[in-house]
Amino acid sequence: MNKTMKVAKWEIKRNLKNKSFLVSLFLTPLLFIGFMLVGSLLDDSEESDAADKTTTIYIKDELQVFPLLEETVRQFELNFELQKTDIAEDAVKGELEDSEDTAYIFLTEKGLETGVFPVYTSTEMVPFFESQIQIFSETIKSVHLRQLGLSDEQLAEISRPFVFEQKSVDLIDENGNVIEEEEASEEDFLKKAVPAGFAGIILFSIVVTSMMIFTSASQEKKDKIAEIILSSVTPGDLMQGKIVGYFVLGMIQALVILLLGIPFVIYQFDIPIAEYLFVPETLLFVLIAVLGYLLFAAIFVGIGSTMADISTAGNFQGLVIMLPFLPLFFLGPVIANPDGMIAQIATYIPFSSPGILILRMALLDEWPWLEIIIALAILILSIWLFMKLAGKIFKVGILLYGKNATPQEIWKWLRA
Repeated sequence: MNKTMKVAKWEIKRNLKNKSFLVSLFLTPLLFIGFMLVGSLLDDSEESDAADKTTTIYIKDELQVFPLLEETVRQFELNFELQKTDIAEDAVKGELEDSEDTAYIFLTEKGLETGVFPVYTSTEMVPFFESQIQIFSETIKSVHLRQLGLSDEQLAEISRPFVFEQKSVDLIDENGNVIEEEEASEEDFLKKAVPAGFAGIILFSIVVTSMMIFTSASQEKKDKIAEIILSSVTPGDLMQGKIVGYFVLGMIQALVILLLGIPFVIYQFDIPIAEYLFVPETLLFVLIAVLGYLLFAAIFVGIGSTMADISTAGNFQGLVIMLPFLPLFFLGPVIANPDGMIAQIATYIPFSSPGILILRMALLDEWPWLEIIIALAILILSIWLFMKLAGKIFKVGILLYGKNATPQEIWKWLRA
C-alpha cells in the first residue's frame, strides 16, 4: 500500500506541474459557464425583443365587439394595437406582403355560426401570437350568450370552467394540510436534481481524468521508462497507484468546477444549493459516481498498457475509449420514460449504469430501491472482475514494446 500511495503522489505531482492539465483544469468550468451565459443572454434578448414588439391587429367587426376586445387587451396587458378595418378578405394578401407583426381578423356573422373566425398574419410574427389571440374567444362567446337573453349570473355560471386536477398524497403534510402543488413539485425536484447534478459533475470529472490513465501507461512505454519504474514497484502497485492518483486529480477537477460553478448557479437561478446538497441522498449519488470511476479506470489502465503509442491506437482500443459515453444512447428514452423497460435495462448494464442510475434517480418521484440495489451489486461485481482482469493485462502489457496488442493476444494473457 505504501508503494501504491507513492505512485499516486508521483502521478498527482507530475500532472499538477503539467501546463496543459492546469489550463484544462480551469478552462473546462469556464467554458461551461461561458456557454450557459451566452445561452441565457440569447434567450433574454429574444424574449425582450418579442416583448418590445407591438403587434398591429386590424379587425373587421361585424359583431360590434371592438370596444370589449380593447378592454380585454388592456386587462391582460397584451402588446396589441387594435384598429378597425373594412377591408375584404381577398384584398388582405396585398396588404400583408411587406408587413411585419401585422394581422387581420374577420369577426363575421358567418364565423359566429361556424365557430371559426379567419385570421391572416404577416410572415414575421411575434412568438405565441396564435395562443394569445385565443383569449378573444371568451369575449366573443360572452357577447353571443348575452344576445341569446341570458342574465349576468347565468353567463358567469356558464363561463366558469370545471377542471379535473390530479393530486398526489405526498401533497398532504403531517398536519393534514394540503401543500401547493407547484411549490411541492419544485421542492421535490430540487431535492433530487441538486445532489444528482453534484454527482454528475464528479462522475464527469473523474471519468475524464480516468481517460488520462489510458495515455499514461502507453506514454511511459513510449518513453521507455516503464522498466525503470517496475524495478522499484510491482505491476499491481503501479496500476493501483495510477487509479488512486487519477481519482484525486479528478476530484480536484470536480472541486474547481464546483467552486466556480456554484456561485454562478446561485446568482443565475437563485437556487439555495446548500439546502439541497447536504442531505443523505448526496452520499448515494456520489457513491455511484465513484463506482463508475473505478470501473472505467480498471478498463482504461488495463487496455492502455497494451498500446505502444496512443496515436496508433487500433479500432479495439478506440471502442474502449467510447464506453463512458454509452449512456448517451439511452438518454432520450430514459428522459421520456425513466421507469420504462429501456431505462431498467440500461441501469443493469455496468458501462451505462452509473450515468443512467443518477439520471433516473433525479427524474423519478419514488426510487425503485430493488433496482438500485441490484444495479449497485452488478456494478461492484463488475469492478472486482475488471480489476482482476486489468491486473493480468497490465502485468504483461506494460512490458510489451513496439506494437499494440490484439484482442486475441489479450485473451491469451487472461487465460494464462
